[in-house]
Amino acid sequence: MRSAMKLRASTPRRALALLAVAALAAGCGKRWSAPTSDAGAPPTASSPSEVVSVPVVRAEDARAPSPLLAGIPWNVVLVTVDSLRADMPWAGYPRPIAPTLTALHARSIAYSRAYSTSSFTSKSLAGILTGRYPSELSRTGSFFTTYRAKSEFMCTTLAEQDIPCIGGHAHAYFGKGQAGFDHGFAAWKLVPGIAFDYQTDPYVTSDKLTPLASAMLDEAAGRGRPFFAWFHYMDPHDEYKTHAESPHFGKGARDLYDEEVFYTDLWIGKLLDHIEAQPWAPRTIIVVSADHGEAFGEHGLTRHAHEIYDVLVHVPLFFYVPGSAPRTIDEPRAHVDVARTIGELVGARDLPAMQGVSMVAELAGGEAPPHDVVVDLPEDEYNERRRALVHGHHKLIAFGKDVRFALYDLAADPLEKDDLARKQPDLLREMRALYNEASSRIHDVPPVGGIPKH
Repeated sequence: MRSAMKLRASTPRRALALLAVAALAAGCGKRWSAPTSDAGAPPTASSPSEVVSVPVVRAEDARAPSPLLAGIPWNVVLVTVDSLRADMPWAGYPRPIAPTLTALHARSIAYSRAYSTSSFTSKSLAGILTGRYPSELSRTGSFFTTYRAKSEFMCTTLAEQDIPCIGGHAHAYFGKGQAGFDHGFAAWKLVPGIAFDYQTDPYVTSDKLTPLASAMLDEAAGRGRPFFAWFHYMDPHDEYKTHAESPHFGKGARDLYDEEVFYTDLWIGKLLDHIEAQPWAPRTIIVVSADHGEAFGEHGLTRHAHEIYDVLVHVPLFFYVPGSAPRTIDEPRAHVDVARTIGELVGARDLPAMQGVSMVAELAGGEAPPHDVVVDLPEDEYNERRRALVHGHHKLIAFGKDVRFALYDLAADPLEKDDLARKQPDLLREMRALYNEASSRIHDVPPVGGIPKH
């Protein structure tokens, strides 16, 4: 959704600790409860700085490829959380703000370097649903973009193959026919009692979305064939609110945001418990990600949109596959890869043209080869174009229509503070050549409507 305009940073973000943490288990079922270790019990809400190590299985240490994914259609449930940053407890954040997701992450195939397609909802979610970049989709030029071509969406193809898609959401922008995200969905519902707010999200909806999602899943599963379900939780989006069910971390924006994440995690836990109790659970893959991140002063930004620094586009991404060994893959992956992956998992025979690369083989334990990632923020009424290429540990950001470039070494400088564009001209030339090649594969489609105001 729309973010605030940029403000000066008050304090720099702490460097992330390089360890995952187990967390508070309140409100979680037995499968999703936070793991403990020999170091003792998980930290409580009153001691957020304590951490407990959780073993991480790296790609090279994973067991042999599992036959579980091969040729067998799965149900896939995608849970996305609005504005969920990458620095969650499993990535080193010391507060136990997501016990359910931390426990699920420990049992999942996880991607430590996943990227959203763009830096705000209307541009980023299209990547998950189409496997393509927003710049190449038929769309309006407004901030709250409408996507016009049904044929470009994965679920349109799935519907033609009698594979149902269902979706439940918690913001009026997701209303049927509003954004076009519902193209191809057999069932599409909003939680009741919400109106369109162009500036923020003033509602609390996780407690309403979970029962809605549970009922929709039961109906879809009753038809006896594989399905794709998508539920987008909104509460971490500003306005940041306090919750009686959450520990209180303080009164600052990040403190309240952390409460929102805890509250959302609590209700996601109830959804996971509902799934676990169903006979179709062993054939159901659960995917967790975010539409974008959230800034709290980094690069002079608050909230999201407008720029594509990692704080806004580096997001969580993990797949819980029943019966498969947990694993962490450190190669960059993108949301445009998720659409093709989901399509293959649910058994689609053919999919529309996509930029993304399937992750099914590596989810089954196979090799995870390196490939580049593109982040795409098209021009609209409030945004000048931004586009980025992530190649290995280097990231090139192109401002405007490639009129200026910034270059970062994400391994040495994860907060993107040291621009190498002038310091390393040879590396800049190499990265620009790779960027030009990748960008040439994006066939830009001019938007219809929406007068640029920037």
